[in-house]
Amino acid sequence: MGDAFPLQAVERGQGILPLFAWLSPSYPVGCYAYSHTLEWAVEAGAVADEETLIAWLTDQMTLGFGRNDAILLSHAYRAVEAGDKATLRDVNELALALSPSAELYLETSQQGRSFLDATLAAWPAPRLLNLDGEVAFPVAIGMAAAAHGVPLPLTLSAYLFGLVQTLVSAAIRLAPIGQTAGIRVCAALAVTVQEIAQEAIDLSLDDVGGATFRADLGSFHHENQYTRLFRS
Repeated sequence: MGDAFPLQAVERGQGILPLFAWLSPSYPVGCYAYSHTLEWAVEAGAVADEETLIAWLTDQMTLGFGRNDAILLSHAYRAVEAGDKATLRDVNELALALSPSAELYLETSQQGRSFLDATLAAWPAPRLLNLDGEVAFPVAIGMAAAAHGVPLPLTLSAYLFGLVQTLVSAAIRLAPIGQTAGIRVCAALAVTVQEIAQEAIDLSLDDVGGATFRADLGSFHHENQYTRLFRS
């Protein structure tokens, strides 16, 4: 009896270890190459410091792609749990179609395809289905998490916080904030991320929608910027 709890704790730890690998900057998906329109926002002056970055990211998470990604990830997760490949394809097609510009389509499809290929090669699982062609990033994450039995609430929180960290890293490279400010921004978004994750579990695909029109338009302007560090 004395050894039961430590053993169970180790087993639970192994169950979530894949998330640490999948959402690591070293996982070969190329997340460092994308800023999800943040580079344009910095160029346009919409993001100029810590305060404006928090405001921008909060809107993106609550009113834009963050919330949508969480809903799509949840439905992809459940489709894999049910072994329903037809529904999984439908969710993936919707996720790709929601991209408001060619750059943002490339961002989600390239990362999703790269993630799924790497995971099939390094973290195979009997329930991890393959999808031909392009795959949206949140769909690929949801597929892998369900196949490996990683709890959905944890997956959602980790994925959304990973998005925040990726964009904060982009902001640091774009120079409106420094590293210490970047850590504060991540901490400031933590509660928001958890709230979105909790809400998304119970939402249907009919709840998908957004109101980040300026950022969507900015993704069109980004491709015409004079200098660029990022692909979106």
